[in-house]
Amino acid sequence: MSLSCLLAAACSRPPEPAPEAAATPIAPPAPRVQRKPQAEIDWSPQRLEAGDAWIDCSADYHQGDGRPVLSLAYLDLRKTMQDCRATGLMRLRYKGKVTASFAALAERAGKVAGDLGIGKRILDIDSSGGSVEAAMRAGDAIGENDWTIWVRGDSVCYSACVLILAAGDMRVIVGPVGIHRMIALQSLVRSRRELGEALRRISDELRNYLERNGASIEVYDLMTTVPNRKLRILTDEELEAFGLSGANAVEDDLGRIRLAQTCGTAFLRRRDAFRRAFEQQCLQPADAAHQDVADINACGLALRERYGFPDPKCPIESPMAELDGAVLAIPPAAPPPEPAPAIPDAPPAGAGVAEHAVGGEGASPAH
Repeated sequence: MSLSCLLAAACSRPPEPAPEAAATPIAPPAPRVQRKPQAEIDWSPQRLEAGDAWIDCSADYHQGDGRPVLSLAYLDLRKTMQDCRATGLMRLRYKGKVTASFAALAERAGKVAGDLGIGKRILDIDSSGGSVEAAMRAGDAIGENDWTIWVRGDSVCYSACVLILAAGDMRVIVGPVGIHRMIALQSLVRSRRELGEALRRISDELRNYLERNGASIEVYDLMTTVPNRKLRILTDEELEAFGLSGANAVEDDLGRIRLAQTCGTAFLRRRDAFRRAFEQQCLQPADAAHQDVADINACGLALRERYGFPDPKCPIESPMAELDGAVLAIPPAAPPPEPAPAIPDAPPAGAGVAEHAVGGEGASPAH
């Protein structure tokens, strides 16, 4: 072979691939967001038809539940929450059934709190249940807007209310939590076959809801097997095993990489150590000592000082930051002009307004 042929052959060869840099670290993929994006809020006139609500800017419920929520209109809710800008905390106390109007309250309260820069929200709930569909709608709004959920010693969380617990970022539970079979009280079904078809229509949606909120599928099994005339009270061990108490595992997974980047890996290790100690020392003795939510909170606040919280660099991300009040307050500088609501409180002329009555979910399964 001539020299020119050899040169031509050498020129026609594809270039050798560059060697891989074995020492180059590969960043872990960001966790897949499982939360359901919140739909556009309907600001049509709405009223609480099966419960009462109050808003307070303090976590100390022994001092009362705050100002009553008399209107779900944007400007009225904004006025009721305005003072909470000083503490960075809004506690929503709700006593009543889980209905479409409660779902509207959860959606609107989270939106208004966000507009006001109130980063810490507590849902202080007392409910015997209601509509499963309304509970999932409210839960998606709660999961999207970072809520802590309380069930105080003087409160209960039964039936559809259990789905609300699944959505919270943090759940502090003292009062009883119970579950039983879904039933469509307002349904027109007349046979087992028709009832089964009505329940299957939402079964996939319910399973997806539990999965994206990190709750066990066993919750679904109980909601389809325990007779409606009975109530299965969940033990502390079951609440933990079903993903209904303490820190929400899904939200925790979503935030770990962000926390490590923002606050450092040492912060993450201290937070994990605190949570383990909190569960062992503050949550488990609650029943034996007949403690309430306030006692559990006091235990946690005292315990976290040993782990260096609230962290001076990341106070808002620190455990139990929703209880820090003025520590997280908005600086006293003059606030910017308040924006007008993006959606008017009144519907356009000629538009129909649907008001929901008690049990007015049609064939929506009630729980």
